[in-house]
Amino acid sequence: MKRIESSVKHIPYSQEQVYTKVSDLSNLRSLVDRIPEDQKKNINLENLECTADKVSTTVSPIGTVELRVVARDPFKCVKMETQRSPIALTFWIQIVSTGESGCKIKLTVDADLNMFMAKMVEKPLTEAVEKLADLLSTLPY
Repeated sequence: MKRIESSVKHIPYSQEQVYTKVSDLSNLRSLVDRIPEDQKKNINLENLECTADKVSTTVSPIGTVELRVVARDPFKCVKMETQRSPIALTFWIQIVSTGESGCKIKLTVDADLNMFMAKMVEKPLTEAVEKLADLLSTLPY
């Protein structure tokens, strides 16, 4: 099991506001809209489908990836797992209050990888987790 963690990001919105947004996966559409066009070409997301509890997409060249919420700890954490993916992942977003108008978030991924796969995907997966944390820290909540 390979664990990848983002750096801690400070967000100038309350823990409740951030949790409300990130705990409903249908809100990911607004996140995708914020990805710069030049980076969207590198990601190549096709057939993106978002509901409150799952997100599914085709990612070239790896195929279909589906994440489903498996646990919500109101205002503290949202935990997701892959349902369809070439790599088994557990992904969670932790949210900690820093006062009435601020909080911190950290993203964590546990990936079930053999040693060969870990060497191939560790760097791109680490970069993706950090970029997602950066995007989440810039959203208007």
